[in-house]
Amino acid sequence: MATNDVQRLLDTLYELIDGAKNAPLSSDKCMVNRDEALDILDEIRAQLPVELKRAQELIRAKDEYVEAAKRDVDRMMQKAELDAKSKVSESEVLAAAREKGHDIVRRAEDRSREMYRVANEYTEDALRRTEEAIQMALDEIKQSRVRFRAVSAEQMQKQRDELNRSAEKMDKDS
Repeated sequence: MATNDVQRLLDTLYELIDGAKNAPLSSDKCMVNRDEALDILDEIRAQLPVELKRAQELIRAKDEYVEAAKRDVDRMMQKAELDAKSKVSESEVLAAAREKGHDIVRRAEDRSREMYRVANEYTEDALRRTEEAIQMALDEIKQSRVRFRAVSAEQMQKQRDELNRSAEKMDKDS
């Protein structure tokens, strides 16, 4: 759910920037409502802990699964040993039980390693996607700030030029 919220917020920010009006006398610069963009970024920032918490929950669930698998293996080993001890021909039965126990342990360890690998891949992917989304948003903001500063500087220069012309005209008239 949080992944969809972050994605929705990033889409909204993209649409805000994409739909922004061009700055005067510029085709590659635009004017963005700063408060609206910052509000969206604040919402994204608020959602990121949810994503990170979700990844931590996955890691915790994986660890619990591994522990449960180990307990199951121990229980199965104990059961196998008890079964083996109760058999009449102890040497053959014991050998079969040990083999079965080792097989169970091997399968449980394989299963545990696979779950660990899958959980790690998922967590790494979730964190990578989150990092990429944040980086894209940050890059967009940096570009918007640069464009804003350039447009603002142009406007200030135009006002200065206009004031200078007015002052010169007043000097000529007097």
